[in-house]
Parts: sequence; C-alpha cells; structure tokens
Amino acid sequence: MTIKITKHIAGYEVVKPEEEETAKQAAAEEKLARAKSKIVRMTEKVMRPEGMSPLEGSTYKIKTPLDDHAMYVTINDITLNAGTEHEQRRPFEIFINSKNMDHFQWIVALTRLMSAVFRKGGDVTFLAEELQAVFDPKGGYFKPGGKFMPSIIAEIGAVIEHHMQKIGLMEKEKLSEQQQLMLDEKRAQVQSGTRQKDPSEANEDESGYPASATLCHKCNTKAVVVMDNCETCLSCGYSRCG
Repeated sequence: MTIKITKHIAGYEVVKPEEEETAKQAAAEEKLARAKSKIVRMTEKVMRPEGMSPLEGSTYKIKTPLDDHAMYVTINDITLNAGTEHEQRRPFEIFINSKNMDHFQWIVALTRLMSAVFRKGGDVTFLAEELQAVFDPKGGYFKPGGKFMPSIIAEIGAVIEHHMQKIGLMEKEKLSEQQQLMLDEKRAQVQSGTRQKDPSEANEDESGYPASATLCHKCNTKAVVVMDNCETCLSCGYSRCG
C-alpha cells in the first residue's frame, strides 16, 4: 500500500522489535479490557425478555404427608452473555402453585421476595440455606428415601438448592471414592449382620437403609448406624469418631 506524504519530514524513528512487542501486548490488553466491560451481569436493570422470547425453567413437585394437595415450584432462569465464554444461567423468578389456598398469602409473599432477590444479582445461594433452616413448631416429616424435612419451607429451600446445583450456581457435595467404598463396606456389614440375626425379618425400609437406623443431624437422613461402638451415617459419611 502506497502512502503519499504531503508534508515535510521533520524527523524519523525506527521502531525496535521489543517496542513493537510491547505495543502489541498493550493493544491486546486493551482489547481484553473492552471485551470484559461488555459482560452483562445480573442486576435490577436486566429486564425480562419481551415478546415470544421464553425463559428456560423447571417445575418441581412437592408432596408432603401433611397435605392432600401437592405444591408445584417453578423456577425460570435467564441466560446472560449467551453464545460467549461468559455465558451464565441465573434464576430470574419463582412461582409456587397449589390447590390448597390455606398457604396462599405466605406463598405469594415468599415468591415475590425471592424473585426480587434473584433479580438483584450477586450471590443468591444463601436463600437455599436460610429456607432449609426453618423449622415447623408442629414437627416435620420424612420424605421417601428417609430424608427428614423440618418444614414445608425447608423443602422449598431444598428444591431451590437442587435447581441451583443443576444450573451450576452451587456445587453438590460429593464423597470421595475412598469414602464411598468405606460406606459401601460398612453398609454391607450391617446388612450381613442383620440377616444372620433374623433372616425372616426385613432388614431395610423403603429408604434402602437398615430399619434400625437413626436420624443424621448433618444430612437429615435416617441412615445412622452403630458399628464398633461408633455412630456412622451411611448417607453422608458423618461420624462422631472422626
């Protein structure tokens, strides 16, 4: 490409290789900074898509022994920075529906507050923990599988936790391979011992854990057994003996 110089040349300077490299690096950093500045983060300014643009979501069913009617929890998510390396799925709104109108007022209040917190942005994972810490003064109930729920609110919190783990906002606690092998071994020993004592009796309930198991205060699952004078949870691995 030819460039015509229309002015007198007052001086010149030869660009050194190291200076050229520095200039390229500065330009790359500037380009990266501009790209980062375009990242959309969850704030109250992020509006719900209009028209026919849908929000992705999931609906979860909650059926407790305390009520004849089930509750259906729907959580809709918004996708930020779609199609980029910064793509992220965030909860945007929550709805709870049930035929039982006894809970209507607090359900409406709770869903509006949670939806407002979702849209506020930042770390919203605390909602799951706070809700699961709510206890019903009349007592809780056991879900199929042996997990204890201290209240309906706590089960809603468990649903939110599951959903956040599903979309990647929370990490699910997993046992290491060694811990899992140890629990499987202990569970096999308990089952074997029960069969030797009374082969005619069923040694497990619907949860899959021994019928004599007690409630674990860490994971709220009825899976604690005593082995070698030590209480051990066959679900999460918690033990008072360390």
